[in-house]
Amino acid sequence: MDMPVGEKPAADVRDYLAEERTCLAWIRTGLALMGFGFVVARFGRFLEAMQITRGGSAAQPHGLSPWFGIAFVAVGVAVNLLSIRRHLRVVGELNRGQFAGHRSSQMAVILALFLALVGAAMALYLTLA
Repeated sequence: MDMPVGEKPAADVRDYLAEERTCLAWIRTGLALMGFGFVVARFGRFLEAMQITRGGSAAQPHGLSPWFGIAFVAVGVAVNLLSIRRHLRVVGELNRGQFAGHRSSQMAVILALFLALVGAAMALYLTLA
């Protein structure tokens, strides 16, 4: 059966399931960022405890570790909130037959840029500490 020129095919179940998988992948990414942020935030305390158990005095606290951790947790929360927004928008587009799947993922680009910047800052911090 041929479709008239200019009409888009209606979304089927596979489109909705693919969008649900994409949303779940973004949620996993957000959760991983939050978990990693927690580990980074507590890493300074771990180093202090290791120094004390070796019989030394408490190591000087490094104030950046909690801030890097908080940044990762905050970005993880933002990724999860934006994934909800994106999912609702894309499902709405699928329902209206307006989905344009050729767009690049702006959220992925912004997240990758943020992670690159924070990773470079952490590498610099570890080099200078």
